[in-house]
Amino acid sequence: MEIVIDIEGATPLFTQLMEQIKQAVLSEQIAPGAPLPSIRQLANDLDLNNKTVAKAYRLLERDSVIQTKGYRGTFVHPDAKANCSFDLNEWVLTKLSKLITEFKTSGVTDSEIRIGFTRVMNNKNL
Repeated sequence: MEIVIDIEGATPLFTQLMEQIKQAVLSEQIAPGAPLPSIRQLANDLDLNNKTVAKAYRLLERDSVIQTKGYRGTFVHPDAKANCSFDLNEWVLTKLSKLITEFKTSGVTDSEIRIGFTRVMNNKNL
């Protein structure tokens, strides 16, 4: 698997890394259970900040594309191929769009929606 990061591109570096790992899983370039480089090693190989690679790995693990096994390392999740097709961001957008449409249908203003959203995100519920 070869990963190429476009430093000058508009897509965030961690997103580029995630997309390329997912693509490698989907195209079967890397198999379930296959080991992945450590965060430090991959960051050095790609000339990226460790935090960038760590963020990509953390999000891939959240999505069950990879799994970390403590000191043994990071591996491709057994169900990675199926989990690559699920787009959490798209799911969130779909849910929020439906909810906002329901609010607007009920007469809630954009400003009221924004204020409510901000309060909820800041854990300042009523």
